[in-house]
Amino acid sequence: MLELAIRTSDEPISPGQYRHAATHAWWMGTWFAGDEFCAHYSEHLLQQWTPVDLSEDWLLDRELTGRLHWLCGDGPRAVEEGFQLADQWPTGRFRAPHGDFYAELHGRRPTARPGSWSNPTEPFLAALPRDPDALLRRLIDESPPGRGYTGPFQSAVDALRTCRVPAELRAVIYTALRSLPAVELGETENLDGELHPTLVHDDGPVRSELLISPVDGQYAGERDTIRRPARVGPPVGTVIAETAVQTSVVDVLGSPPGF
Repeated sequence: MLELAIRTSDEPISPGQYRHAATHAWWMGTWFAGDEFCAHYSEHLLQQWTPVDLSEDWLLDRELTGRLHWLCGDGPRAVEEGFQLADQWPTGRFRAPHGDFYAELHGRRPTARPGSWSNPTEPFLAALPRDPDALLRRLIDESPPGRGYTGPFQSAVDALRTCRVPAELRAVIYTALRSLPAVELGETENLDGELHPTLVHDDGPVRSELLISPVDGQYAGERDTIRRPARVGPPVGTVIAETAVQTSVVDVLGSPPGF
């Protein structure tokens, strides 16, 4: 049973401490060389420190390793015409209250965002049903089908990706998602070679795999693979996003675990 396969627990965290998330990622980006669509795939390393009080300062370190390959299109031509990987992603150290890291880049002050699946504040989380069937109905009601990555599975993953969903609610979400007809429970290695229980959503334009920590049931990464042919873009079977995430609790903003 799913409840036996995925056990959830939380490392205690107190005011003044930070939830640290380290992410190893490969993500797809796009570029046009003339009128030719090109897709590149690059490696990223991120660390984020999230305070207990979300109105306090958060910290994000983003870096590119420089590793890249082209999924489709004429990569050498793109480079000749001005493509530079460093221009595609904001890198460096960003610090801001509310986790509004790029407010300054857009000429505004950092502000709090309302609670949502992609920004699960404490009031938002507290209002979610603890019954799996009721939670699934809410996910479906608030995530109508549409183009791209919309839908109840993706909304749940959006919340879990923040690593702020408490253990008892994570267990409810996993049970609710397992009820979706396109979702199966599996097991897979992440991009660092570690084995994880996985919820697989095999529907829509991509096959989405949600990786879960076997230790505490915390979000541990994702993998998206193209499953439907498109007019332009990489072919079916291409992995277009993959992450491996590790979380812990630290005492000092900007310090990695163990320091």
